[in-house]
Parts: sequence; structure tokens; C-alpha cells
Amino acid sequence: MLYISHNVIIPDREIEISAVRAQGAGGQSVNKVSSAVHLRFDINASSLPDEFKQRLLQLNDQRITRDGVIVIKAQEFRSQDKNRGEALRRLKQLVQSVAVLPAVRRATKPTRSSQQKRLENKTRRGGVKALRGRVVE
Repeated sequence: MLYISHNVIIPDREIEISAVRAQGAGGQSVNKVSSAVHLRFDINASSLPDEFKQRLLQLNDQRITRDGVIVIKAQEFRSQDKNRGEALRRLKQLVQSVAVLPAVRRATKPTRSSQQKRLENKTRRGGVKALRGRVVE
């Protein structure tokens, strides 16, 4: 079970984890041991709330395929167990990122005094720069 929040849980049966060989340089056992982990999670077939599914599918994330499957490859550690934990942590972080709605921006109008101060600063600054020019005789 992967706990996302107090009322959202992803059951283990919905997460497919397979061990693969890690890429990159390694020692003597690099070609024998499958320590990297591939995690696959189908968004559409999951038990997540519909709002979560919709927001996940709208994300512009390279880990989400066109079919709506999240694919995460973890190969940071030499231990398969640690890589499994890392892949689950990344999945949890991805789902939690869509759980919080961003605050709606409300347009505000600058006050009259702030507009006046801005214009005064502009004219003052322009005057200073004008004084730096060539002296005309």
C-alpha cells in the first residue's frame, strides 16, 4: 500500500514493479545482478479519484506515456530494495504534486500613490541620466 494522503491510497496490485539491469559503469557483478527497478502505474485503471487522474494525465511529464501509464526507472543504488523504495517515493511525490490545487491568482490594481511614486522616480532617474550626457557649450 502506498499512502498518498489520509484518504487516498494506492493498493500494491495497481503498481507493477520489475527488476532490470542497471545502466552505466559497474564492478564485477554488473552484468549478473538486476538491481535497477522499473515501476509501471496505469493511471486510467487505478483507484485514484477522478480529479487526480485528470490532473495527472494533463501533466507535461516525460514519465507519463500517451496511454496514461507512469513509467519510473530507479537505478541510483546498488541495492534492489533501495531502488524499489526510491521508485515508490517518486510515484508518491508525482501523485501528491497534483493533489494540491494551485491558488487562483486575482488581478489587483496599483494604488494612485504607488503610480505617482513610480512616475516621480522615473523622472528623477531620467534627470540624473540626462546630466551624464555631453556638456553643450
